[in-house]
Amino acid sequence: MSPRTLRLAVLTPLLAVVALLPAATPAAAASAQEVEEGVAWRLEQPPPPVPPVGVTGSSTPIGLGAVGDVEFEARNRAVLITAGNGSTIPAGLWAYNGREWHELANVCGATDGRIAWAGPEEFWTISDGRPGQAANPRTGEPAPLADRTLCRFAGGQVVGSYASPAFQASSYQAMHALGCISPDDCWFAGGPLPDDTGEAFHLQWNGSSLTAEPTRQGHVVEDMRLFESRLYESALLAPGDAEEEPETPFPFALHTINPAGVSPTVEPVLGMPLYSAQEFPQALNFLHLGSDGQSLWAAAGPVAEPPAGSSPAPVTVLRTEGGEWTQVLGPEATLPGAAAIAGDVVNSIAPEPGTDSAWVALDTPTDAQQPSPNAAAVVAHITPEGEVETQTLPAADAGIGPKGAAKQIVCAAFNDCWLITTQGWIFHLAPQDERQLSEDEADHSQAFSSLITFRPKDLGLPPDQLDAPPPDDSGELPPLVPELTPITQAEIAATEVPVALLTNVRSRLLGRTTLELRFHLAVEARVRLVAKRKATVVASTPNRTLAGGDRRLLLRLSRRKWPTKLDLQTHALAPLPLRPRGALGDEPITISGLRVLPPTPTLAQADSLTTSPFSSAP
Repeated sequence: MSPRTLRLAVLTPLLAVVALLPAATPAAAASAQEVEEGVAWRLEQPPPPVPPVGVTGSSTPIGLGAVGDVEFEARNRAVLITAGNGSTIPAGLWAYNGREWHELANVCGATDGRIAWAGPEEFWTISDGRPGQAANPRTGEPAPLADRTLCRFAGGQVVGSYASPAFQASSYQAMHALGCISPDDCWFAGGPLPDDTGEAFHLQWNGSSLTAEPTRQGHVVEDMRLFESRLYESALLAPGDAEEEPETPFPFALHTINPAGVSPTVEPVLGMPLYSAQEFPQALNFLHLGSDGQSLWAAAGPVAEPPAGSSPAPVTVLRTEGGEWTQVLGPEATLPGAAAIAGDVVNSIAPEPGTDSAWVALDTPTDAQQPSPNAAAVVAHITPEGEVETQTLPAADAGIGPKGAAKQIVCAAFNDCWLITTQGWIFHLAPQDERQLSEDEADHSQAFSSLITFRPKDLGLPPDQLDAPPPDDSGELPPLVPELTPITQAEIAATEVPVALLTNVRSRLLGRTTLELRFHLAVEARVRLVAKRKATVVASTPNRTLAGGDRRLLLRLSRRKWPTKLDLQTHALAPLPLRPRGALGDEPITISGLRVLPPTPTLAQADSLTTSPFSSAP
């Protein structure tokens, strides 16, 4: 048993005391048992928000409701997001300043929201949509709202709200994870797209706009964490998920998202010792992630029903530091303490800074399906050697009943960790005399002191648009060429016209299966190249936001599913410049569609000023 684990095991029965008072005055509720110095978990629940004028309030703390996430930017600066608790606790956000928790916003709450810091006073939330959206005109189904919008907070206000109407091709899917590599490079992810393309829903923030960047793994993304300048995202593996050839013999549970400009954007994480020989990947639930900046931890419990033919998965915990993953708990690492939690549900994991250990929030399978206010919170302290010490909160001698199972756990510093239960009760792990920071250390920033009540109008993704109508793929198959846009007499008479967004299109095959498409953009634009075999999409690039100038796209094709046509989808993100109407020969070329064909002409026969055909047939 590690020294830290031994200390907790000895001190906790003596020091775990509960006070139903605001965190700003913990000393007033100190029990006589709390006379020895040491570290203990204790309830530190804030009072309810100030009621509206004319309404009688109460100072008795209550649960904050279902809290989806809590994230610390510093020891004296944190934000949590809640679905609310009746009329007393509205859906919104609460902030911590090092001394107390207080209501920060009564907007942008969420059913199961998430938070990601982008800067000291800037963060994003996954939030619920506004009510009142139109129902599905065909089925009458109400518009889904849970966790389908984004709020961007900066400088003490909501500076952006992002959503897309339901039941459209551009509709946001439910989001479960987000993270920021930098203020200008944030990602948001969730479920698979509903169009059977085998892609998962992703959005990227580039500092000025959101762009759809679906990933081809096709798995539901459930968690995301920044570590070593990359985002790690965990996927829920389930039967029927899309599986790409690079993921043979099984799909990967963890991917990385690289910083902007690094290719490829998304990569699988290799070398993770997760499963036993008799265990299917789908028998293990998705990995919850936690990082203290020095190491990255991943933890998961078994799914409710393992796939047929698979052995049940035990609680599995991995850790990486220096690039190599080691299994702390799992099929190959089963110390005696691990047996007691082998069938539990993992809700979150938090490495504790300044140590090599981590805390895990656990639940029972029954309570995870239907959270009970009478469930006790169970946390486990795990060392890198796989030693496990569990604690139940509140302690048996605390004088109050259970406050719900352990849900969200986070550590801001050594001996400074926080746990939030399924019912929205807040426990704090800290030394007896260090439960608050000093007044000088408290965060008094204006960005986190005033209640935020305004959420601006939603902005959404612009719809994908073709630069011209799709191609006619009937009849003889020509090479990949652009088509000139007809010019009317009225247009010729005009003094000025917009330049074409897309010109100088050229294509070629690299290595027989990789298509390179080169082109010139007049202004910044959102561009996507889609390859289809008849009506089926067989390959596509992500939506890319490209600056004006000479650009290129690379698209890997499958020889078994060779496309019959290409659609180059473009959408200008800035006004097109105007130019005087010149002679027909001076007009820039625009394209209405692209066709993929067997190479009837040779490269030398192609018009080098337009596009070159493929140099080989599939």
